[in-house]
Amino acid sequence: QVQPVESGGGLVQAGDSLRLSCSASGRTYLSTYTMGWFRQAPGKEREFVATISWSGSSAYYADSVKGRFTISRDNAKNTVYLQMNSLKSEDTAVYYCALYDGRAILYSDSNYDYWGQGTQVTVSS
Repeated sequence: QVQPVESGGGLVQAGDSLRLSCSASGRTYLSTYTMGWFRQAPGKEREFVATISWSGSSAYYADSVKGRFTISRDNAKNTVYLQMNSLKSEDTAVYYCALYDGRAILYSDSNYDYWGQGTQVTVSS
């Protein structure tokens, strides 16, 4: 069973930074997966935030976070990160880590195969 686990969420003020982490339990090696971060704010649909290729050589972002968020991966540590800087109140959401069992770069949540439980990020203005 592939089960990613997110951590690092919390309550911060606007302008602050947070780093989310996504790891996997058991014998799941994240290096074989394309990884994505998504978020869902109250009353809204889940939306794409960022994705990174299995090798880490390519990363793509939603326009709303471009220049502020950075996705990275450390395959030796079996962990993917989302560094979030200059946080805004509109970044408040539950953030989900997702795995795609393939090499394509995908932006739709329907394409991802495995999901974590999510971690809450709350940004106060």
